[in-house]
Amino acid sequence: MRREGSSGAQPDRPQEPLRTEFEFELPRGFVDEAGTVHRRGAMRLATARDELLPLRDIRVRENPAYLSVVLLGRVVTRLGTLPSVHDGTVENMFASDLAFLQDFYRQINAEGHTRAAVACPHCEESFEVELAGSRLGES
Repeated sequence: MRREGSSGAQPDRPQEPLRTEFEFELPRGFVDEAGTVHRRGAMRLATARDELLPLRDIRVRENPAYLSVVLLGRVVTRLGTLPSVHDGTVENMFASDLAFLQDFYRQINAEGHTRAAVACPHCEESFEVELAGSRLGES
């Protein structure tokens, strides 16, 4: 009978739970009808269904650039005190906030984390920055 760890393999370690939701803070913020600015929110990991269903949307068929608006409307789970977030919310965001969410989506769904490798433009030293929960230009 083999005992665990006797073959030189690492013993089973408790795995961290899969993180499926990531918090963010928009650079500008969504301004609702009452003039309230909403910056802090959360985005969940996308499913295959999230990426496939928008392809049936007539707005996406007519204008493929609309895909990211519909997709983000599905995966952004919270934004400030708004009761819900949907594609209509996303289409009324400032362009800089839309670009931030598109990058954030790619980061958490492709990389599985919210850190990005960057290099200083002056000294060219490489380091990582945390994208979740921080605004552009803040550390």
